[in-house]
Amino acid sequence: MNKHEPKIFLTFDDGPIPELTPWILDLLKKYQIKATFFCVGENIDKYPDIFNHIIKDGHQVGNHTYNHLKGWNVTTNSYIENVMKCQTAITSNLFRPPYGKISKSQHKILVRHFKVVFWDVLSYDYDSFTSPEECLKNCIHYSRNGSIVVFHDNLKAEHNLKYTLPLFIEHFLNLNYKFDLL
Repeated sequence: MNKHEPKIFLTFDDGPIPELTPWILDLLKKYQIKATFFCVGENIDKYPDIFNHIIKDGHQVGNHTYNHLKGWNVTTNSYIENVMKCQTAITSNLFRPPYGKISKSQHKILVRHFKVVFWDVLSYDYDSFTSPEECLKNCIHYSRNGSIVVFHDNLKAEHNLKYTLPLFIEHFLNLNYKFDLL
């Protein structure tokens, strides 16, 4: 990474959902930053207006399977079919496996069609045993130039996300970081 232009790549998994995605979009607009949303296909189908709002606002989208499948729990063929089902609703070459769980055979096939994106900072915003203060502290402590930080666009994450995300953004903007797309 260019040390003279510090960047963080802010990502959100699991949406879109009406209870949280609009709040995230409003916050990103307030700070004039862009992010990447790894969307679940069935949520895209349920909430196409919210999905289109993500794109309209200039954010990036990626495939997160159709049903949020954990790759280790299904056959390679079932997993690839589920990813491709999501792909009918999304035009993106980005893919992130839910839970970061994917078999070698699934990965081997998917890298032919997608840029498979993991992360180096997991916010644990979805974890009810992680306080909002701990969530923020961990995100700040482990993020550095070039970090891909994952938050979650789901109801389990709402409490921690609403506390952590604005403070995280402000912290790194005050350090002159840019938030960029993948």
